[in-house]
Amino acid sequence: MTYVDGFVVAVPAANRESYRRFAAEAAPLFKEFGATRFVECWGDDVPEGKLTDFRRAVQAKDDEVVVFSWIEYPSKEVRDAAHARMKEDPRMGAMGGEMPFDGKRMIFGGFLPILDV
Repeated sequence: MTYVDGFVVAVPAANRESYRRFAAEAAPLFKEFGATRFVECWGDDVPEGKLTDFRRAVQAKDDEVVVFSWIEYPSKEVRDAAHARMKEDPRMGAMGGEMPFDGKRMIFGGFLPILDV
């Protein structure tokens, strides 16, 4: 099975195209570093919960949309090596200075799939 990095972030609705371009620029770098799949999903039906929900998790404001993303790798070892390469690659560093969202409110983590049908 693969290894998956998952992300949730709040993006200003007005920045949709900027975010799409940002992701399109990042995707080839992630693939160069070992990712096999790079998926970005713009929130369309993200309900508010009574206790928790995606919007609360990233402190989304009224003018922001929740984006759900994931990156697949062949293994955790490939993902860990990719992260090490990203930290050293100046292209990734340059992209970090011009993100079309507040990266401090991003939630993320690495996941081992337990079912893939």
